[in-house]
Amino acid sequence: MRHTTGRNREAVPRNLVKLRDETWATIRSIMYRKRFDGMDCSIARALDEVGEWWTLLIVRECTQGSRRFDEFQSGLGIARNVLTARLERLIELDILERFPIAERANTFGYRLTSKGADLYPVLVALMQWGDKWLRPNGKPPIALVDHASGNPVEVVEVRATNGQALTYRDVRFAAGPGATKATRDVIENRNDRVLGDQSEES
Repeated sequence: MRHTTGRNREAVPRNLVKLRDETWATIRSIMYRKRFDGMDCSIARALDEVGEWWTLLIVRECTQGSRRFDEFQSGLGIARNVLTARLERLIELDILERFPIAERANTFGYRLTSKGADLYPVLVALMQWGDKWLRPNGKPPIALVDHASGNPVEVVEVRATNGQALTYRDVRFAAGPGATKATRDVIENRNDRVLGDQSEES
């Protein structure tokens, strides 16, 4: 039977630690090497602020009544250092704001700003998408109802002014007030490919 020396036993953990650190460094470089704040696309810019998964989960916790640090940590099972960093980042982005909790001296809570509260339809749309596609038994764990009437909340959809539901194949891109020449080219190309429209966008 082959015996290992103390030196060899110690070398294995060090190698594993080095491999772990290199792996995480690679993952971080892949995840954070590109920012979208310079891209002329509102979807990309939004993802630059809320695309990291903890962000929307923290916003979700706010909509479920969490205010204190320990409540977020308990609800999410997130490491303290990660939670601290994410909360500070959300404050920096004006998605959350810090406020004093009156019933607890020298304690601050976190709540959504108007910008943060505007993410609620995004959360509902994600929830409904998950209920539809990720619940094979067709039994979602939570139902949303209008508190005042008790009626079920409608599915979040893109609708025409007459109320008709629209898919992306029913929607035409048009140049907005902030469109650049490059954006107009993207619009024309998109409409041509999706709608089969060869006309120029004005």
